[in-house]
Amino acid sequence: MQRFIQKLKTERAALLICFALAMMVWGVFGQTLRHEFVNFDDNRYVYENPDVPLGLSRAGTARAFTQRYVGIWLPLTMLSYQLDHELSGMNPSAFHRTNVLLHGAVVLALFLVLRSMTGSLWRSAFVAALFAIHPLRAESVAWISERKDLLSGLFFMLTLGAYAHHARVERSQERMAVGRYLLVVLLFALGLLSKPMLVTLPFVLLLLDFWPLARVEPVGARKLLLEKAPLFLLSAIFCAVAVWTQRDTVTTNADVTFLWRLGNAAVSYAVYIKQMIVPLRLSMLYPHPGTGLPLWQVSASLLLLTTISLTTIFFWRKRPYLMVGWLWYLGMLIPVIGIKQVGIHAHADRYTYLPQIGLYILIAWGATELSARWRNHRIILTATAIAVLTGLGVTAWVQTSHWQNGEALWSHTLAHTQDNRIANYNLAKALERHGKIEMAIEQYRRALRVWPEDVDAMINLGCVLAEQNQFKTASELFRRALEIKPDSPEAHTDLGIVLAKQGESKPAIEHFKQALKKKPDYPEAHLHLGLALAKQGRVDDALFHLQQAWKIAPDSATGQYSLKVAQKVLQEGMPLR
Repeated sequence: MQRFIQKLKTERAALLICFALAMMVWGVFGQTLRHEFVNFDDNRYVYENPDVPLGLSRAGTARAFTQRYVGIWLPLTMLSYQLDHELSGMNPSAFHRTNVLLHGAVVLALFLVLRSMTGSLWRSAFVAALFAIHPLRAESVAWISERKDLLSGLFFMLTLGAYAHHARVERSQERMAVGRYLLVVLLFALGLLSKPMLVTLPFVLLLLDFWPLARVEPVGARKLLLEKAPLFLLSAIFCAVAVWTQRDTVTTNADVTFLWRLGNAAVSYAVYIKQMIVPLRLSMLYPHPGTGLPLWQVSASLLLLTTISLTTIFFWRKRPYLMVGWLWYLGMLIPVIGIKQVGIHAHADRYTYLPQIGLYILIAWGATELSARWRNHRIILTATAIAVLTGLGVTAWVQTSHWQNGEALWSHTLAHTQDNRIANYNLAKALERHGKIEMAIEQYRRALRVWPEDVDAMINLGCVLAEQNQFKTASELFRRALEIKPDSPEAHTDLGIVLAKQGESKPAIEHFKQALKKKPDYPEAHLHLGLALAKQGRVDDALFHLQQAWKIAPDSATGQYSLKVAQKVLQEGMPLR
C-alpha cells in the first residue's frame, strides 16, 4: 500500500512537471504569435512558396515529396506548412503557433523518455527545463523556417521512446520484438523526412545501450551493432540524398582548406559550450572567418575538447553518463559542424537544438552526484536550479523578442557581429519594405564595402536608386553586376528597365532577351519586353510576352499588370503611349 501511495505521488509530481514545462515554453515563446515572417528563408519556405497554398491536396503532397526547398529535401516539414495554410491561410501567427506547440511537445517527450529510461524524475525534469527555455532555442522556435528542427526533434524523441520500450521487453516477448523494432525504424524514417540532420540517431541509440539502458553486457556489442544495421542503412541513404540536394549550397571557396574547416569545427564545438554557459551576444548569422581564424582560438578549443574527452574516458566506468552525454554532443553535431561547409556561416544557434541535450544530461547527473555528500545538498541544488532557469528564461524571452520582424532581427545581428554583409543586405531589404529608403541605401552600401563583388547588393541598390531617378548610378551598378555575373537575368532585366526609361529601347530589348535566354520563365523580363515591344508598335510580339508573364505568375502583381496591359494593347491595337 505504501509503495502504491508513493507511486501515486510520483505520478502526480510528473504531471505537475509536465504542466510547468508547458508553461515555461509558453511564457518564453508565446510572444511569437505576434511576430511577423522574417525576410530570410521564410519567403522561400512559406510566404512566396507557390507549393504552400496548395494545401494538403494531391498536388501539394506530390510537390512536397518531389521538390527540394533551399537545397534540402524535407517533405514532412513542407506538409506541415501546407497544413497550417489549409487551416489558417498565410497568417504568420498560425505558423508561429505550430512552432511553439511542436517545441512544447518535444520538451514533454524529452522529459518522459528520459525519466522512463533513467528512473530519475527531477534530473530528467531539469534536463527538459534547460532544453525548453535556453536562449539558444530562440532561433529554432521563433524562426518559422526552422520548423524542421522541431518536427524532426519530435520524431527523434518518439524514436528514443520506442527504442527504450523495445529494449525493455525484447527478451520477455520475442514474438512482439519485430513489430516494436519496425516502429523504431518507421519513426526514425519520419524524422529523416523532416530534417536529414537526424542521420546520427543510430549512434545515439548505441550510446543509450551503454547508459542508461545497460544492454551491452546482457545482449553483446556485436548484436547491438547488427541490430542498428537497418538504421545505419537509412542514415547512409539520407546522407547521400542530402549531399546531392545541397550540391548548389556547398561552399567551394578554395581558400578554406580542409585544415581550416577542421579548425573552425573545433572552435564551433567550444563556442557552443561557451554559449550554453553564457548565452549572450547571440546572433542570427555568424560570418565564416575563412582563413582569418586566429590560431590561438583553434589551439584553446582543441585543448578544451581534449581535456573534457580525457576526463569522460577516465570516469567511463563509474560515471558512464559523462561519456554518453559528451559523445551525444560531439556526434550529433558532426553533420553540421562545418567539415563539409554549407553556406557562409561559421556556426549557428539552431544546430544545438538536439546535440546540446547530451551536455544537459552530463550537467544534471554530474551536479547531483558531485553534491551528494554536501550538507543540505537538495536545498542547494533546488535553489541553484531555480536561479539558473530564471536567468535563462529571461534571457531567452529577450532573445526571442528580436525575432519580431526582419528589421529588428538584422539590427540585433549587426549589433553583435562584424563585417556581416548578409545582415547588412537583409536589413536593407527590410528597411526598403517599410519605406525607409535612405537607411536602406546606406545598408546596401555597407554590404558592398564588406564585399565589393556582392551582385545581389548591387542589383538591389541599383533598383532603389533607379526609383529615385538616379539612372546613371543605377546603370553603372547593373553593368558592374554583369561584369561579375554576365548571365544574371535580374541584372539584365533591371538594366533594360533603366535604359527603357531613358528612351533607349533597342539596347533595353536586347537585355530583356538576354535575361530570357538564361531564365525563360522570368515574368518580369517578359513583362518589360512586352512593354518595350508595344511601344515600338510590335503588337503581336508584345502580346506574346505579356501573356507569357501572366501565364507564369497569374496571381502575382507582375502577372496581373501584364494581363491589364495586354488587354489595353488588344483594345487599342496600336503602340502604347
